Amino acid sequence: MTTDPGTPRRAPAGAAVLREDVTHAIRAAVFEELAAVGFARMSIEGIARRAGVGKTAVYRRWKSKLSLVLDLVSAFATQGLPAPETGSLYGDVRALLEVASHTLRHPVASQVIPDLLVEAARHPEISDAIKAALLDSQQGVAAVVVREAVARGELPEGADPERALDLIVGPLYWRLVVVRGGLPKGYLDDLAGSAVAALKA
Repeated sequence: MTTDPGTPRRAPAGAAVLREDVTHAIRAAVFEELAAVGFARMSIEGIARRAGVGKTAVYRRWKSKLSLVLDLVSAFATQGLPAPETGSLYGDVRALLEVASHTLRHPVASQVIPDLLVEAARHPEISDAIKAALLDSQQGVAAVVVREAVARGELPEGADPERALDLIVGPLYWRLVVVRGGLPKGYLDDLAGSAVAALKA
């Protein structure tokens, strides 16, 4: 018995073929579900329903909602945020603020980030993943900004990247995530100027 070479081979029975479009749909559904109901009330059933897939499609990829969320947060961290290269400390700080404000004002992120920070107190795994996504990657960018500013003579040797990150992003996070206030015209320009002045002090 011969096999017709023109006939496509069937995948072995039971083989798990993870379609990328399904994976993307599930990931998008997780963010939407987090924003809608929060981590505590989020369920695999709800995610599957929102993604338009069966529960088995979710469980083939992640064993639980916690592992799913950790994977998403970790993936976000690995994307990284490119350090701005404007040629000046003010320009770099202003560019960082622009990106951060865009992210924090996103309707999904504005709901998801505070909820995950609350869950981080209960789940060390979430705490570690959020630290990598929201702190470590940002510190890396701040370190580049500070190093370049030192090289240009805008900041003294030994300037602290962690302090820089606190001064640049801290007030913005407080206003957008904690207070949930708006950004008046010129606010980011003024904040960038204040951050630069504080860094040089």
